Amino acid sequence: METATAPGRPRGQTPGYVHGYSAHESRRLGDQADTLAALLHGPAGGRPGTAYPPGARVLEVGCGVGAQTVHLLESSPCADLTAVDVSAASLAQARERVTARFPRARVRWLRADLHDLPFPSGAFDHLFVCFVLEHLRDPAAALAGLRRVLRPGGTLTVIEGDHGSAFFHPDSAAARAAIGHQVRLQAAAGGDALIGRRLHPLLTAAGYRQVEVRPRTVYADQSRPALVEGFTRNTFTAMVRAVRDDAVAAGLTTAEEFDRGIADLDRTAGDGGTFHYTFFKGTAVNPDDRPDGEPAR
Repeated sequence: METATAPGRPRGQTPGYVHGYSAHESRRLGDQADTLAALLHGPAGGRPGTAYPPGARVLEVGCGVGAQTVHLLESSPCADLTAVDVSAASLAQARERVTARFPRARVRWLRADLHDLPFPSGAFDHLFVCFVLEHLRDPAAALAGLRRVLRPGGTLTVIEGDHGSAFFHPDSAAARAAIGHQVRLQAAAGGDALIGRRLHPLLTAAGYRQVEVRPRTVYADQSRPALVEGFTRNTFTAMVRAVRDDAVAAGLTTAEEFDRGIADLDRTAGDGGTFHYTFFKGTAVNPDDRPDGEPAR
């Protein structure tokens, strides 16, 4: 495995990344990816899972700390994978995570800005973009720009969540308000925590064809303890809890009100509690828009 920095100057850490780059966030991303691997990457509803054939040139855009990278390698061990991220610290963690689980994996690590990727046109057969668009100020422009490095006929896979799909028992106005504060903070940073519902129009507007978007729903109750622990507690509630200080500093809430909401979210992971959330997984194809007879580059 090799790590490189693209020529030119990356724009730095994603300004809309409201979750931050702490060790706690790295663990949360790992918990989320491991808990939801079968749901997000496995086959569902007659659709195949996320897997690429041997030798396929795959680009993971915004790999972060490698939480999803290990699952791509698990399902596609012989693909030729390149993983890019704007954060050098995240790339270092990603490489460490992948090396620990797949020491012989074929991965090229590159620090680069997804808006200015240093690859020739049509360099990849497949693109994988997971939990990235929600942090971008202009996800439509980013998707359109990514088409340049995807060969005509190549595929794009996108996965995003939608915080508006969260509902739970016992219901709580305080818990819903805490989630709303996270949504507002992410919007103020230029992102969109409700982007899942927009995937289909975003992909079609960016020029992709054969666009399909399907929900991948998480439902956790006491009969599913792994989901309660891995998702309700360690993924979703942990994510909302992490914005406490920012929400208070922004004047959105008081510390007492926010803590009440988190306590109520914690109760949904207790006896008699339930929690529901929907992710959206989209697939699409890059059409061949070249004039007849024009060669590929």
